[in-house]
Amino acid sequence: MPNGVKIVHRWTPSPVAYVGVMVGAGTRDEAPEENGMAHYIEHCVFKGTAHHSARQIIQSIEGIGGEINAYTTKEETTFYAAILCEHVQLTLHLIAEMILEPAFKKEETDKERMVILDEIESYNDSPSELIYDDFESLVFAGSSLELPILGTKKTLRHISSKPSYPLEWMKTHYRPERMVVFCQGNIKPERFFRLAEKEFGHLSGAAGLSATRSVSASGLSANERERSYKKHTHQVHAMLGGRAFEIGHEDQLAMFLLNNILGGGSLNSRLNLSLRESQGLVYTVESTYTPLSDTGYWCVYWACDPEDYERSLGLVKHELEKLCEKPMSEASVKHALEQLRGQLAISAQNQENSALAMAKSVLYRGEAPEWQQTFAEIAKTTPQKLFEVANFVFEAKNCYILSYK
Repeated sequence: MPNGVKIVHRWTPSPVAYVGVMVGAGTRDEAPEENGMAHYIEHCVFKGTAHHSARQIIQSIEGIGGEINAYTTKEETTFYAAILCEHVQLTLHLIAEMILEPAFKKEETDKERMVILDEIESYNDSPSELIYDDFESLVFAGSSLELPILGTKKTLRHISSKPSYPLEWMKTHYRPERMVVFCQGNIKPERFFRLAEKEFGHLSGAAGLSATRSVSASGLSANERERSYKKHTHQVHAMLGGRAFEIGHEDQLAMFLLNNILGGGSLNSRLNLSLRESQGLVYTVESTYTPLSDTGYWCVYWACDPEDYERSLGLVKHELEKLCEKPMSEASVKHALEQLRGQLAISAQNQENSALAMAKSVLYRGEAPEWQQTFAEIAKTTPQKLFEVANFVFEAKNCYILSYK
């Protein structure tokens, strides 16, 4: 739209539509003293608007058999719902009202602050989840990416003390050019575009952002890149990884394929075959690659008995070294591509994931390719390219290691 709001729609024959708004504002846009603000806002807009109470918001969607949800990441806050296509207009109007006219009544937001405090404690009790936050804090030390999404007890008290704090933050960061209004389902595109324009076309840009996104180039020194915390858990939880390519980088798709080969979500990944199937050292081992708007990171996570930690770490390093020693064979890459093609096709059948991925792609790249187009680009990856990417990303001196013991 003229004000910068992006609208994207993908038609499917399904009677169920996924509709929502993705805002390019997250944890990394926060100052240290307001850490947790993006996540706090995500919760509190459900607690009432200028026209509807919290109960009415829930009843409006759940009462027609729909499901309304939201989540916060380091870079985005997303509000969306799954509903029958006939209810798209009602749902989009309600989501727009939540984002544009939140009430932030203190008696309601104080209740939600307690809910978030419980969420923090629950998170602290789950080392397999908490370690991802601590690892990001290690890899991105010195930048706003090191801040935890949930915030802390201290910062939550500060940001919830006055309704003006979150409202001012939203005014600064919920800018039209950072918004994507999205829909996937059996509704005519022209109709959805009209609905989106009606709800968001009147917005105008704010004066300017209070902070710019930036990540330090150097990070921690070599001596600071290995860290261990006492967590009194039965198992050792561990993570090894480092920085990687941002969204849109020429090597992003090659890295995506490489990560799938190393430890993606399949039982025949190299890490799973080595640590679990061959040696029986772990129940879970996986690798992930997370590209962000201007940087990214990769990591390998596993949990094992304390006496098996050093051996497991050695095997993880060995699998990384093998990918760096010589290029894979043409046949191996062809097999990896065939496996990935099937995975992408199956993943595309999940309407929820598909709609959210579409919105994120439009937010950062201004386009939403179908999975076949994405695969066609990945299929151009050669063994030599994978070898070069592995040597650049997996270089030992650039790796970080974190463990809970």
